[in-house]
Amino acid sequence: MQLIDPFGRTVRDLRISITDRCNFRCTYCMPEEGLTWLERDQILTFEEIERLAAICVHRFDVDSIRLTGGEPTVRANLPRLVEKLAQLMVPSTAKSPLAGQKIDIALTTNGATLRLIADELKAAGLSRINISLDTLQSEKFFKITRRNHLDNVLDGIDAAIQAGFAPVKINAVIQRGVNDDEILALASFGRDKKVEVRFIEFMPLDAQGQWQSNHVVGQDEIVAAINNVYPLEQIAARGAAPADRWRYRDGGGTIGVIPSVTKPFCGDCDRVRLTAEGQFRTCLFSTTEFDLRAMLRGGATDDAIAAEIARAVGTKWAGHSIGNVAFVRPKRSMSQIGG
Repeated sequence: MQLIDPFGRTVRDLRISITDRCNFRCTYCMPEEGLTWLERDQILTFEEIERLAAICVHRFDVDSIRLTGGEPTVRANLPRLVEKLAQLMVPSTAKSPLAGQKIDIALTTNGATLRLIADELKAAGLSRINISLDTLQSEKFFKITRRNHLDNVLDGIDAAIQAGFAPVKINAVIQRGVNDDEILALASFGRDKKVEVRFIEFMPLDAQGQWQSNHVVGQDEIVAAINNVYPLEQIAARGAAPADRWRYRDGGGTIGVIPSVTKPFCGDCDRVRLTAEGQFRTCLFSTTEFDLRAMLRGGATDDAIAAEIARAVGTKWAGHSIGNVAFVRPKRSMSQIGG
């Protein structure tokens, strides 16, 4: 059975935040101090995560799961969870390229401790990995993340490559006046490492609520800056994927841009989200959540949980409306929702 929202979009992608905790304090995601962490018993157990994931895969033909946070690598025994989820099989009747095969499972991480577990994650069945890197300059790295771990992140990128992950992608949030002067340097880094850098437009999810549209460096500006030095040609339409992509004309690899603000992909969005404490969300910017943890711990059947998921998807918006007068910021920051 397919899970189709009111605008005809089929849900294929489930993003699961496995913790609200993080070892960084990135300015565009969370405050430096003052956040109250969830208690251990408030966070979904691995067994609860696996149950909800299995319902989405087996009942609704979801074929892709991405683990996020917070920072997912701070959750103990992460490879064990990956190993469990990696065994989920997409139904053979699904209208998916992965029908009858194991799901695609990915991870988004800041990379600070990745060097310690990259091989374990690969052996556990992790398919793909995205690593956040907004700058190559130590002082600026500290300003953005409020931590001095640039070398560890760079080591984590190398560890992911050496472990055999393909592709390895680098996520870079670009902010005007912060790191927009490094667009070309980050692109060059991707070419040298043979990884795809994905430039992400700055979104209104900072905990301080200081986002302004003039802080956004749009897709056209990003692509032009790179194309002036390394000529690009665009790759075919992205479909439900969040990034528009280009290849270097000289064969030096690819880049992506996620233009969530200037050219949002809402019309093709195929994803839903699960927060660390089991709240189901139909959009990163949604103001409504559906409490699946209460159902899990209240003895609900898989049928009842599946019905609630279907009901939630029935409320999904056409789009997030950033830039419109009707836009309402979520009450929670990125780290509390799940990136």
